[in-house]
Amino acid sequence: MTERPTTSWCHGVAEEAAEIAAGTPHPECACMAGLFPEKLLTATDAVLDTFEDQLAELDGAGDEQVFAAVDRVVLTLNAVDDAHNVSAFETDEREELCDYIDQSLTEHGVDVVALTARHGLGRYQLTDRWRKW
Repeated sequence: MTERPTTSWCHGVAEEAAEIAAGTPHPECACMAGLFPEKLLTATDAVLDTFEDQLAELDGAGDEQVFAAVDRVVLTLNAVDDAHNVSAFETDEREELCDYIDQSLTEHGVDVVALTARHGLGRYQLTDRWRKW
């Protein structure tokens, strides 16, 4: 399964904490824990848990069902972003989340390129209809 973005975010937080404990970098230069507080990571993982549970239901699903799953995960991530002052997901995080959604769908048999083309969208516009982050 595609690695969740939160896995690398958690790794970055832990790595930076270890570096600070070892004396480098200076704690004032550290940013990972501020970018990815535990509450954000937990909330994002809960959204991705639900999305992953729904992926199993998409085997042989029609476009409407796939778009409904994308709608739900994106709107719920919007709520997570809103709860963090609309600054939880910066550019890199947005790209990672969109890529995760795309790859997860692909791994579950959804031809994202064909799906988006049938609806006059480019592949990387899959989440745009609902995404605020």
